[in-house]
Amino acid sequence: MTQLKGVCIGAGYFSQFHVEAWQRLREVEIVAVCDVHKASAEKLATAHGIRKVYDDVEQMFIAEQPDFVDIITPPETHLELCRLAVVHNIHIICQKPLAPNLKEAEEIAMLIEKSEVRMMVHENFRFMPWYREIKKLLNKNIVGNHIHSLNLRMRMGDGWQEDAYMNRQPYFREMKQLLMYETGVHFIDVFRYLGGEITKVYARLKRLNTNIKGEDFSWVQLDFANGGLGFIDANRYNESTTTDARLTFGAVLLEGNKGSIRLYEDGKITIQVLGEKEQAHEYAFENRNFAGDCVFHTQQHFVECLVSNSPFETAVANYLKNIEVLEKVYKSDKSGLPIDL
Repeated sequence: MTQLKGVCIGAGYFSQFHVEAWQRLREVEIVAVCDVHKASAEKLATAHGIRKVYDDVEQMFIAEQPDFVDIITPPETHLELCRLAVVHNIHIICQKPLAPNLKEAEEIAMLIEKSEVRMMVHENFRFMPWYREIKKLLNKNIVGNHIHSLNLRMRMGDGWQEDAYMNRQPYFREMKQLLMYETGVHFIDVFRYLGGEITKVYARLKRLNTNIKGEDFSWVQLDFANGGLGFIDANRYNESTTTDARLTFGAVLLEGNKGSIRLYEDGKITIQVLGEKEQAHEYAFENRNFAGDCVFHTQQHFVECLVSNSPFETAVANYLKNIEVLEKVYKSDKSGLPIDL
């Protein structure tokens, strides 16, 4: 099989997880990295044995003629980078959020629709192994055929310090929209993946750490089209009792008409059928790379669908609803009212 030639744009904190995962995919060769700070690109390339480094995206596209580009840059850069990739007929996988607002996200979707370029959003939380396993259990109606409620409780404990988010992602301190925009959008997608389409949002957001600019607490209620309810109870200020809060990014309780599924913060899944005791559900996952190796599984899905010409789960057209829900979260908090989609 001919290898797909890929290039990466962006050499920030999270790029290391992308590149490491690409290197385990035999169908892919990453031939170059580009970053406006060339020294950052050189550091990433050296660490992973990548031959070429650029600080000009178009120059890289012309010189390397890649099959696809992995965009690992802030959301406000995505529209222009996608436009450039379309001009050069290069397929795209792009980090979330897709864009800083729904208008720009729709512009990206229109670009893709009018081109021959295929594009997938790098929405990796739905590819966490525990959510893939829970989806299988739901498809088998293990706890019934109707979800009553889907609850997430997340406590990250990395945002209470004066130097919140430390050296890993210090830019979080300057973001005017933080918890839902940066992390919560993952769970909007997970809730849609497990619970179906969202029809209404009611949100309360707060800033607990006064040294940052955005919200670090969110309480969000979501109405599903099938009548179920979703609850996101999240903050990055208070701490969890788990040894690694960044494994699952929270605990989940899913209640159906025949019982409950629980996800614990160590990745354990249990099933409690009505009238019976809670039982551990056996499944396997590898604690590798990031959060159960979800980056690898996301990129593997991209490659498989690109090669087979199959639909991406997180194709741009499908992903727009996540951005719409996200905007309604902020609108609901500002108005103090539930917002219909």
